[in-house]
Amino acid sequence: MKIKSKISAHKNPIITLEVEDQYDPKSILTEKKIYIKNESHEEIVSNQLHTSGMIIVDAQMHFDTPQVLEFEIEKESIVMNFILCNNVETHIEQFESEKFSTENTHNILYANNFNGTFQIPAFEPVNYLSFILSLDFYLQLINKNWKLHQKFSKNILAKKSTYFSTHYIPFSSGVQWIIHEIKNCTLQEDLKRMYIETKIKELLILQLEALTHKPTPIEQIDEEDLKKLQEAKVILDVNYAKSPSLPELSRMISLNEFKLKKGFKACFNTTVKSYVIKLRMEHAKELFKNKAATVSEVAYKCGYKDVSHFSAAFKSFYGFSPQKFKMNWESV
Repeated sequence: MKIKSKISAHKNPIITLEVEDQYDPKSILTEKKIYIKNESHEEIVSNQLHTSGMIIVDAQMHFDTPQVLEFEIEKESIVMNFILCNNVETHIEQFESEKFSTENTHNILYANNFNGTFQIPAFEPVNYLSFILSLDFYLQLINKNWKLHQKFSKNILAKKSTYFSTHYIPFSSGVQWIIHEIKNCTLQEDLKRMYIETKIKELLILQLEALTHKPTPIEQIDEEDLKKLQEAKVILDVNYAKSPSLPELSRMISLNEFKLKKGFKACFNTTVKSYVIKLRMEHAKELFKNKAATVSEVAYKCGYKDVSHFSAAFKSFYGFSPQKFKMNWESV
């Protein structure tokens, strides 16, 4: 399996990688980082991990003029795609319709000799995370006969390029957290490989769960309201320590409270309140793991004025007190 990626207007490729198609648990995980910045304020950061049967690309780009990104994958591949930006137009030769990216959405696709272009607008930050798997690697993760991906598997066996789902769907909190863990993994060599492979399987399970779900109320939400709900999620992602109240959030996105509550639950499979708690608890856990603060300090940094309220929320979320977690982690 070989991939190549370049900006049409640029001479040199951003990515040129080739890996064995066959999965080999003994092969080495190789890391590579590319940073390009020129006088025109164009910026490209590409973090790449690869081993037999697997290539991971975490790319961030920013351009002052519209650009076209070309991307090719030789041979069969399954791509777990996670989009973290808006307004990028995608055209893939093997697929009939074009797609426009929506921030924090994901899908899976199969392609036999993938050949695509991505129209990148000016002054729009671009960020995508792609797990490019050989067919052999993918089938190590999931049996081809499992009902979970029956239709998708039939298309693979027929070598018919296809998306798993007709549309990209929003990240769940689980997907978002695993992406965070992968991006911030500090392990090295064999341990990192084992960790990354485990996380890929976890991500695939969450993707299959979301993408095979029966049609949900999200499909009944019009596009304009969907954008507002995604905006609400971004606001909470940034301001969870000092999160707006439901009426305040409703005014901020110009969507009434009923639609906000019902739509948020439909889109993200959680309530606004539960999502804020989850973000606070995840941040608290990271602070404890970094040994950066006392329980009182962590409570304050996570938006709690009362330490007892924080402790109760932490125990309810994780099943043990913050004091116990902090003590156990510090002894590691």
